[in-house]
Amino acid sequence: MTLGGIDQQILSLLLENARMSLVAIGRRVSLSPPAVKRRIEKLERDGTIKGYTAVVDQAAMGWGTEAFLEIFCEGDTSLDALRRSLADHPEVVGAYTVAGDPEALVHVRTADMPHLEQVIERIHSQPNVTRTRTQVILTNLVERG
Repeated sequence: MTLGGIDQQILSLLLENARMSLVAIGRRVSLSPPAVKRRIEKLERDGTIKGYTAVVDQAAMGWGTEAFLEIFCEGDTSLDALRRSLADHPEVVGAYTVAGDPEALVHVRTADMPHLEQVIERIHSQPNVTRTRTQVILTNLVERG
């Protein structure tokens, strides 16, 4: 499905600030608030907008250490098996298949370095994981929703 220009503008504004009022959005895209509301409801119904969330400062929540783990698996590990093994770890905030040597790239957030070490050990101990390689994030330069 390809979105029209106004719908793309509305989505951009919601990504910038999901709490933006219908009036403010309408002013920016030259539509009335009821017309904006109808378009947003349609985007929600067709699954383009999957939900709304608050963006929280993870350090303020006590989860200030971040890392990317490259996951290497043995043989023909299925994506479902890998997904299941990673979903059991609340510290995993994202997991992605990638082109290249590792089977997956995993983004984790932890309280501190000892906690990160525990998470790495837990993930490494999964039956399908043969090794991991970790990149600790020092500074987050850009992050978008």
